Amino acid sequence: MVSARPYGRRRVVTETRTQQLIPSSVLGMLLFVVVEIMLFAGFISAFSIVKASAIVWPPPDQPRLPLEETALNTVALLASGVLLFLARRSFRKNPVGARKPLLASMALGAFFVIFQGVEWLRLIQEGLTLTSSNLGSFFYMIIGVHALHAVAALILLTYVWWQLQQGRLRSSLLAAAEVFWYFVAGVWPVLYVTVYL
Repeated sequence: MVSARPYGRRRVVTETRTQQLIPSSVLGMLLFVVVEIMLFAGFISAFSIVKASAIVWPPPDQPRLPLEETALNTVALLASGVLLFLARRSFRKNPVGARKPLLASMALGAFFVIFQGVEWLRLIQEGLTLTSSNLGSFFYMIIGVHALHAVAALILLTYVWWQLQQGRLRSSLLAAAEVFWYFVAGVWPVLYVTVYL
């Protein structure tokens, strides 16, 4: 905001700057995450209605979802979020110190995505497909959309890593990537409990 004050015959112009509470990139990512939460809430609602109206669930002719293996994968994804938090703390003190926890977070995230892909291939071979049952349709739709988010978040984290390596990483970019990754990691346990159990 610019204000003018009379000073004798001359006018002195002073400028007042407002400080940003939340960087634009973080605010934009938060808004995106809110929309995505609504998307997943719609998926979960539809899945719950279909599951509650079924006489037998899961369908008897369909393979069972791998609970134990996916539980391990869930731990890897949650640990990835913890490592990203540690990377942020290290970045504040010494940006170079953020490299190892950030790289470890990305590695666990990649493990999660690859493991989910292996799981999908095994389930397809066992007969669970998009058209085999309501379980198959919802499983691939809900878990697939989450997988797309995980891949997109990994791409963003890779960009963050590259910026860090170049010595050009801005705190706001790291914070925006954190918001996205925490969403991916945070929504997964809800999906695991809803779809797998």
